[in-house]
Amino acid sequence: MNTFTIKDLENLSGIKAHTIRIWEQRYNFLKPSRSDTNIRYYSNDELKKVLNIALLNKYGYKISHIDKMGESELREKILTLTQTEAQQERIVNDLIQCMVDLDIERLENVLDSHIRVRGIERTITQIIFPYMEKIGILWLTNHINPAQEHLVSNVIRQKLIVGIEGIVTSLKINKTVLLFLPEGEYHELGMLFMYYLLKSRGVSTIYLGANVPMQDVEYVVNLKKPDYLYSHLTSVGHNFNFDKFISAITKKFNGTPIIISGLLTNSYEKKIPAHINFKKSFPEVMEFVATI
Repeated sequence: MNTFTIKDLENLSGIKAHTIRIWEQRYNFLKPSRSDTNIRYYSNDELKKVLNIALLNKYGYKISHIDKMGESELREKILTLTQTEAQQERIVNDLIQCMVDLDIERLENVLDSHIRVRGIERTITQIIFPYMEKIGILWLTNHINPAQEHLVSNVIRQKLIVGIEGIVTSLKINKTVLLFLPEGEYHELGMLFMYYLLKSRGVSTIYLGANVPMQDVEYVVNLKKPDYLYSHLTSVGHNFNFDKFISAITKKFNGTPIIISGLLTNSYEKKIPAHINFKKSFPEVMEFVATI
């Protein structure tokens, strides 16, 4: 069984830790355990309950009313939410619950169902990407089991690759983007997502993959002369040094615009060189794609 901190619940549900503490004091639906040092921690079931309660609360239900609901009524009310955003958030929450339960079959069914109805691109932008943003925080804090991460990542990776291989477009943009992840970074879902976005819009794309030595990137850059380099940093290994990475790509590729996105860009506070551009959110990533 996983255990989650109150900060994990805040990140996954969008409910501030202060509010969660108030809910614990006033209502009966949350009963966290305590560590030997009196720190709150929450079970899988409590995480799932907070996700459901946060969703109903966001779309109009009062907490005092939710507190009186049984499990079946809670699930029934969630299924009656008709707002498009609410339905998308419900699916993202379902995927999180599948992950903590290691219910990979159901996770695949949820994704396949949405792909059939909405198509691969909408599934990626509306479901997979928001889901990845949420669970990426757990990857950074090591608050999920590696087995969960690997199983979920492989399922999503398969969906993205099928989407990439199925792209048929008449668009043609005379720009080339080289995609790579530096040594120590193995989380390639964000990069595959970018691969899909760029290819579907007619951008010529060179995909080197994960854990690529800098000399290999340099070799391809010298040979192919791409217009942009793109890297997406989610959760690199302990040996990775962001400052050294910035310094190395600045020295080797000073004449090429470099785009970096991912969770790590939000924690980097030093000044970056003029030819390097951080994309710290999904809208910023989409803006870049639209302006190539």
